[in-house]
Amino acid sequence: MTGPSGLFWEAHGATEGHALILSAGLGGHGAYWKPHVEALGRKARIILYDHRGTGHSAPETREGLTADGLGEDIERLMDEIGLDRAVVIGHAAGAIAALALALRAPGRVSGIVSVNGWARTDPHFRRCIAMRMAVLEAGGAQAYLRAQPVFLFPPNWISSHDAELEAQLPRQVAEFQGEETLRRRAHALLNFDILDRLGEIATPTLLVVADDDMLVPPACSDVLAQGLSHATLARMPTGGHACNIIHPDAFNQAVLDWLATLPA
Repeated sequence: MTGPSGLFWEAHGATEGHALILSAGLGGHGAYWKPHVEALGRKARIILYDHRGTGHSAPETREGLTADGLGEDIERLMDEIGLDRAVVIGHAAGAIAALALALRAPGRVSGIVSVNGWARTDPHFRRCIAMRMAVLEAGGAQAYLRAQPVFLFPPNWISSHDAELEAQLPRQVAEFQGEETLRRRAHALLNFDILDRLGEIATPTLLVVADDDMLVPPACSDVLAQGLSHATLARMPTGGHACNIIHPDAFNQAVLDWLATLPA
């Protein structure tokens, strides 16, 4: 459903236990988390949502979009649903939205799961985003989406799933968020920098990091682990940037084990 916030959201899973808001990466679609709904939903209430400007949500019209704006959207969604507190599970852009929310409204976030997140953008990440924007500029949505798996998945996985990726392309083009929206969202990621504020975040945080992430260097999660006062690091040796999709069972178990350590 889409409420006054303009954000499209769905509720799944249990009616008791932790409320988990699952926040996607740059693509923004809540459907990114489908491999995790059933397993996590046995123990928790699951909220999937499309980021503003993506999927079924309202257009992204904010000038100078920042990570704080992404975090504010989660807060608005919580108000709309009637959630005082929630655990936010975020992948990349979703992770920085969760961290931004923990800074702007710490009482609303009972826990964070950051999947390949960061506190300050790394030079390698900046190069990757520049490459992706150049592909978008030169070839449009189809070229951008065709190149996208290179940044998300391990090479061997891409090779063995090439036909599946090719079959998904027409749907991805049809659902593309639009070039201007993507540029605004990428700009927000590039300008995110809370390195000097990590000590302000006391929220329990699980840092899931893949050692072979092609887009966000694993060292970025190490920086978060060093700066956050209540951080737990869960390393995945393989899986790339979208390691939770490549290894959903391992990811789900890591999250459930960590959730069991949080106060009810």
